[in-house]
Amino acid sequence: MKYLDSSQLENLTATFHAWMGRSNRPDVRLSRARVWLIYLLLRHCGAKLGEILALDDRTDFDFNAGVVRLGQCRDEDALPREVKLPNLVVEELLRRFDDPAFLGLRGTIFRMDGGYVRRKFYERGTECGLPKELSNPRALRHSRAVELLRNGVPLTIVQTILGHGSANLTAHYLSFTEQDVRNLVSYYIHKEARMKTSARNAFTGQVAQVRTGKILSEVSLTTPRGHHVVAVITNESLEKLGIREGMLVTATIKAPLVVLVKNDEAPTSSMRNRFFGHIARINEGTISAEVVVTVDEETEVCALITDESVRCLDLKVGDPIWGMFKAFSVVLTVE
Repeated sequence: MKYLDSSQLENLTATFHAWMGRSNRPDVRLSRARVWLIYLLLRHCGAKLGEILALDDRTDFDFNAGVVRLGQCRDEDALPREVKLPNLVVEELLRRFDDPAFLGLRGTIFRMDGGYVRRKFYERGTECGLPKELSNPRALRHSRAVELLRNGVPLTIVQTILGHGSANLTAHYLSFTEQDVRNLVSYYIHKEARMKTSARNAFTGQVAQVRTGKILSEVSLTTPRGHHVVAVITNESLEKLGIREGMLVTATIKAPLVVLVKNDEAPTSSMRNRFFGHIARINEGTISAEVVVTVDEETEVCALITDESVRCLDLKVGDPIWGMFKAFSVVLTVE
């Protein structure tokens, strides 16, 4: 059984989304947007490709309940069922269905050639470094099943979502080979290590823009919380890392390189990266002090400054403050 882990799923989703917007031709943009919607449903429904291609966008969605009705295709052996959709998918479907470009396709938005859709999956998978056996709709179905089971969803519920006639069909997603176990242990060990260092100024996000000069390149990324980080790296590093728009990268900044400015308003500065928040903790030593700034409920910025600076700035827990750092101080990492 072939399936994608969470990092691979995030990378594939980002690659599909970036590909969708890369054409200037209206007809190509429309075709890519249709494939994007098919991808989202496959990603979050655990459905078969034939089931998605058979959907009637006028009758098979209940947006008030946030569900899609699957299993209506006679050529598929999955049982008829309703599958709950994430809010983000519902919002994207509604936005696309209301797009004037889709008006002439209503009722047939998902009626695309299966071979064409599979080719687009393979191309996007190759683009983000996935092996061929993972770059197909079937792998997404397996991935959704494994994802749900690992998140604690009961076996019988996953059975219903997939449209299996027997729980035995669903249960095989719980079986792993010795190599699967080794891969899973390795993945979660590395994930745990990343979590332990995430509070020390590590920001994972999608590359929004890349500007290239003769020697240096400027890479701008956007985090899931909507924060922006700008990094300047050499063109050689850009090529070596294979960084391009739509990719997921992690930006890290050492705490001593973060400058704190105690000001309610945005200070005048040449620093591209600025985070406004409130001081959550001050860990003072004999010479240095660690100041942790809470930007939002999931984002912190940590600065390492001298204890004298803490006194001069009269820093206290709860104070509003800016954490800033230069674009040249940012190190980019690609998993």
